[in-house]
Amino acid sequence: MALSADQLVLEVISAGRLMLQRDSLNEIPLRPSTPSLGRVISVRGSQVTIGLLRQTSVARSTVGSFMGIRAGTSLLAGVITDVSANATASPQEYYATANIDLVGEIKQHGAESAYFHRGVTQYPAIDDPASEIAACELRLIFNVAGTSVLNIGHLQQDDSIAAYIDINDMLTKHFAVLGSTGVGKSSGVALLLQALLEKRPDLRIFILDVHNEYGHCFGDGAQILNPRNLKLPFWLFTFDELVDVLFAGRPGLEDEVDILSEVILTAKSAYQQFRGPSERASVRRSDKPTGYTVDTPVPYRIADLCALLNERMGKLENRSLRMTYHRLITRIESVGNDPRYAFMFENANVGGDTMADVLTQLFRLPPGEKPMTIMQLAGFPSEVVDAVVSVICRLAFDFGLWSDGAVPLLFVCEEAHRYASADRSVGFGPTRRAISRIAKEGRKYGVYLGLITQRPAELNPTILSQCSTIFAMRMTNDRDQAILRSAVSDAAGNLLSFLPSLATGEVFAFGEGVALPTRLKLKTLPSQLLPKSEAVAPERFGVGVNQDFLISVLERWRGATTTSKPSFDDARRELRPAPMSEAPSEPPMVDSPRANLLKKPLIDRSDLYAAIKGTAPGQQNR
Repeated sequence: MALSADQLVLEVISAGRLMLQRDSLNEIPLRPSTPSLGRVISVRGSQVTIGLLRQTSVARSTVGSFMGIRAGTSLLAGVITDVSANATASPQEYYATANIDLVGEIKQHGAESAYFHRGVTQYPAIDDPASEIAACELRLIFNVAGTSVLNIGHLQQDDSIAAYIDINDMLTKHFAVLGSTGVGKSSGVALLLQALLEKRPDLRIFILDVHNEYGHCFGDGAQILNPRNLKLPFWLFTFDELVDVLFAGRPGLEDEVDILSEVILTAKSAYQQFRGPSERASVRRSDKPTGYTVDTPVPYRIADLCALLNERMGKLENRSLRMTYHRLITRIESVGNDPRYAFMFENANVGGDTMADVLTQLFRLPPGEKPMTIMQLAGFPSEVVDAVVSVICRLAFDFGLWSDGAVPLLFVCEEAHRYASADRSVGFGPTRRAISRIAKEGRKYGVYLGLITQRPAELNPTILSQCSTIFAMRMTNDRDQAILRSAVSDAAGNLLSFLPSLATGEVFAFGEGVALPTRLKLKTLPSQLLPKSEAVAPERFGVGVNQDFLISVLERWRGATTTSKPSFDDARRELRPAPMSEAPSEPPMVDSPRANLLKKPLIDRSDLYAAIKGTAPGQQNR
């Protein structure tokens, strides 16, 4: 049948439209059919306001829900942060408005090559349709592929979608876990570290365990250090750290500090190691300048230090100066004889450079089957905890620095606000500087930082700002939320307003380690791997208290500062109340090599004076 000219033109136009439609569908396939919830009515930076249509369900457009806005070939993804009703709206108008924070976009949306891109390159226009993001699109957003990802839980919006974090981004740019007491911080940290041990066998992990609660979380994969088995020689302490120990955390007296700095430098320069096991320690004048500073980590002996002070004191005629030297000697000897400081002064008068052994013990070199170290701080004297933490942080950074990052180390600091306070008048300055140095420069030398705190407002903001991945759990304090909001660089910082409503075990994750800021539910650990404080013996709960129990408590209390005292385990067993008919058992006597330090001089001072003056024993004036 012949077609007229007009009919032929119509057929050609119709065929052309069909071909264009098919080409368009091949290039940009349509997304799964999802009903429109509303349309864009305002755009300002990364924030978009959506007018919600009356026929939509309120449950599908609530705070925290993900929304998608079609913009050209991309689907913009955002999170609803605020919903407001329009009470005066007519049936033809929007009944409510929703504010959305844009967090990224799905490029080439609908095609097999579609991928998620963080950030926004193409903004929506007025009247663009908005709809709920489908489950398949959420999987595309949160499906972080690769061997360096960890599955730590699932999305709060959809428990069928796993939540992943990227290990490399989280570690190399530091991370922080923040939240109030009892919200699951410790369990979350244990979950992260267990997953890290499985994925990164080359990584060493060091935990400052303030409350002794991680000891049983990692089975045989961790060594536990405490005052009973730690060896941290006093000569590894810098001058400021040693002064903090000698003066029990108080500022040192200026006269004594000046004298101490001079004598320590002399003792280091004059130090000479034992020539044999039966030979006496000696101090001799050094013919060659050593170039040591007062902070150089080289061995010296407490005996030498006290002998040099005595030698100087003997030459003084001023009584007040003599008393200054006498007080300093008494202070050094009393601290050296205190059994609570045995981890520092156990071998105070024995020669030998044990620094390599100390680093091996602290940082598991080589790791063997235990790549993790848990430092239980609850058993240390409170006066020296800050100095001990300072020494360990400094050693961790310096080892990474001088080894050129050969051994990657994750340094995890519990209750970080104690050691890196925002208030410079609180805490110990060297500790804050050591942690700050790791935060600022550690990543260049393979030393990574993990901070855990319940008070972000009290934590040094400079240190917190160095953490590029933040896991925020429930927090109700306005100051804490304000500090955290200033540290979060993502456009979805408004999500922090949801923190007070998070359930236990829920977390908002922000930063480099996650695909985009989101609310997720952490996995639940088996009960035997959950953190539990070991500082308190649970068998004491619910039992009666009698006179024998009180006596055993007093013996343990007093035994902590005597030279003969029961071991930690024996003392813990004595805390169990004994029957009224039984007498409390006496604590076992421990033969301590430091018990006789106050009864006799540390070494033969006459021979030491002779060594200092370069004369033979018996020839000097005594």
